[in-house]
Amino acid sequence: MSSRTNAPADRVEISDIQAKLQEIRGETDQRIEKAVPYAVLGGIGGAILLIVLAFLLGRSRGRRKATWVEIRRL
Repeated sequence: MSSRTNAPADRVEISDIQAKLQEIRGETDQRIEKAVPYAVLGGIGGAILLIVLAFLLGRSRGRRKATWVEIRRL
């Protein structure tokens, strides 16, 4: 077995962790900035689809429950 000593190069400092976290955060921020327009367009498209679907379902339901009255003259 090899014995390992804690040399200064082997230690992980808080500044190293903070630097790595900032690097990761920068990458995710760039990806989020690229994805925001697509998410907005998807949300708008979904809302329009939901409104059209509700309109069509409500219209067909109204047709089924409508009462038809026929008036005949004698």
